[in-house]
This record gives sequence, structure tokens and C-alpha cells, in this order.
Amino acid sequence: MIRHALPTQFCLQDLSAITGRVCELRVNPLQAEADAGAREWFNSMGVYDERMKHKFLNYGKFDLFAALSFPDADLKHLETCIIFFFWAFSTDDLSDEGALQSKPDAVQAGHDISMSVLNNPDGPRPKYPYAAMFHDLLRRFRETSTPGAYTRFIRAFEEWSSSQVKQARNRSQDRIASVDEFIQMRRATIGGAMVEAMIEYSLDLDLPDVVFDNPIIKAMSDATNDLMTWPNDLCSFNKEQSDGDYQNLVFCVMNERNVGLQRAIDILTDMLSQRVEDYIGLKNSLPSFGPEVDAELARYLRALENFVQGTVLWYYLSPRYFRGVDVTNRDNLVVPIFERAHL
Repeated sequence: MIRHALPTQFCLQDLSAITGRVCELRVNPLQAEADAGAREWFNSMGVYDERMKHKFLNYGKFDLFAALSFPDADLKHLETCIIFFFWAFSTDDLSDEGALQSKPDAVQAGHDISMSVLNNPDGPRPKYPYAAMFHDLLRRFRETSTPGAYTRFIRAFEEWSSSQVKQARNRSQDRIASVDEFIQMRRATIGGAMVEAMIEYSLDLDLPDVVFDNPIIKAMSDATNDLMTWPNDLCSFNKEQSDGDYQNLVFCVMNERNVGLQRAIDILTDMLSQRVEDYIGLKNSLPSFGPEVDAELARYLRALENFVQGTVLWYYLSPRYFRGVDVTNRDNLVVPIFERAHL
């Protein structure tokens, strides 16, 4: 367990400046129109009561997240991308902080219900709202995606859903994983592979399986997952510690290195900077798959980089992580430690 008491505040570098060395920030102009359609759909799902639904929709800023992350998607695809966020975050919150927190068996039951949707995707919409959302998301995805992208999305969902069960089990046991183990698990719990498939969907890309089987592409995928995940852990740490949730890479570094909070944050920030250099080196080593595939791959990688940068900026702009903190100037941001919500 953690051997160092938390200080009253910590200092955080501008993580978006670090990832911005290789990832470009762009914004989709169709944000408002796509959000209106996605909200109408979400309102019909019956996931939350009115108070919780208002907080989820307006606190999360998922329309901004999608606009920053899918800047080139057309209206229909952007609406589906917002729906993807509604489904993913409400499902993730269920196990992170909701009714199923620290209840791995209940998380497993929800996983099993959603798996039944995979086994019968053309069947009737389930009554369980989280599975119903997943049912509709798959239907929209299948309308325009390539078979390869759909297969990759399904495989990624299975990995993500199983990782949610594992994380719930760790949480129920107050277990803090090693840094390497947690990095591997977080690549799944962040849903990075699902994001990659959503990027394919958002632009109707047609990339052959041989691209994704290439070891350089696989290593680039790990790198971009880390570029999304490590800033998430740095930005969400404060919220999670206030909830008594130790499933965060910052805590893993503190525990494994036997260091205090600020030192752990600095170590992880240095790791992030090195990961950017890793990605640049991998990108410079890309093989050629032929002119047509290379052109599609270039569109995919640019979109993936857009997603990373949009995601990191959204971490700052969403009140989920920096409630009451002015993030206008993100250089050496001083963040007060939130009080524990549950003692």
C-alpha cells in the first residue's frame, strides 16, 4: 500500500504541450448538430434519472470530446462517435464509481449480458440499458464499416470488458499492481483498441489486416494508447484519490518506487515525454504497404494523432477532473488535493 501521505497540492506540467510535439489539435465544426441527435438518442435509453442525466451530459462535455477527437467525421459518423462516448463513459462509470464499484461479480454479469449482444447482433434490443446502448452502437457501426474494422472493434470490446472485470477485482481487494502490469491493463481499460476501430469507422477507412498485424504498427498502437492513458491517470488522479480509488498509474509509481506524490507525477511526466520520442522513432521506421494502402494509413495515423491530442486537451476542459481549478494556463498548473469524498 501507499507509504507516503498526500500533500495539500501538486504541480502538473502542460501534458498537451508534450503530446503536441507530435499530435495536431483540430476541431470538428459539426459538434452542436451531432450532439443534438446523440442526446435525443441517449434520452430515450433510460440510463439515469433526470438529475444524474443532466450531470452526466453537461459535466462530461462529450460533444466537445468527440469534436476534438474526430475532426474530419461527417455528421452521421460524428453523432455515432458521441453515442460511443455516452455508452463507454456511462458503462465505465458504473464500475469505477457507480453501483458496481468494487463488485467484480456484478461487473462480470454486465459483461455477460453485453456479450449476448455480440452473439446475436440482429436480435431484439436488450432491456438492460447499457446493453441496449451497445446494441444500437453496433448497428450503427455495421452500417458503413468494413468487416475488418467491425471485427477489430468486437475484439477490442471483449478485451476492454474483461479488463473492467479485472480492475473491479483489483479494486475490491485494494490491490495496487506493478507499473508494468498496470500499463498493460490500462491499455485495455482505456479502450484504446476500440478507439482505433472508431477512427476507422469515422472516416470509412479500408485498411487490410496485414497493416494491423505489422509489429511497427502494433508498437505505435501501444505508444498512442500510452499517450492517451498516462495523461488520463495524471489528470484523473485527484478525483480518484478523493473517491478512495487507487487504480491509477500515479499510485503504482508511488508504491513501486517508494516516492511521494510530486516525485511520482514528475516520473510519469518524464515517461510520457519519452513515449512521444518512442512514437516519433516508430513512425520514422514505418514500412511501405504499397501506394494505396500507404495513403489510407497516413489518413488513419493523422486521425489517431488528432484523437490523442483532442483527448489530452479534453482531460483539462472537462470538469470531471479539474473541478474548481482554473486551467487557462496549463504551464506548471498547481492543483489542490481534493478532500476525500468517502471516509
